[in-house]
Amino acid sequence: MCAALVGGMDRLKREYMTEAKRSGVKLKHFTGKERKISKSLGNVDFVVLFTNKVSHKARKDVLDAVRGTNVPVYMEHSCGISTLRKCLDEAGA
Repeated sequence: MCAALVGGMDRLKREYMTEAKRSGVKLKHFTGKERKISKSLGNVDFVVLFTNKVSHKARKDVLDAVRGTNVPVYMEHSCGISTLRKCLDEAGA
């Protein structure tokens, strides 16, 4: 299973990756400051979007990229490890 995490804190990247690996998910992490996230998104099973740490433009870019596909998007305001864990559980990982 592969997922994309958009937003979050740079200093928690290692913990995000560890938590996803523990759930059996390959995680692609984007800080939300990249120019075009949609080009790098690729084939993912679901997207976790931390809305408090991402620009409006990046959020719109991701939502436009997954529109029309069956890729679920979990939008959360908080960007902690427990929030990521909750999203991974909801996705069935």
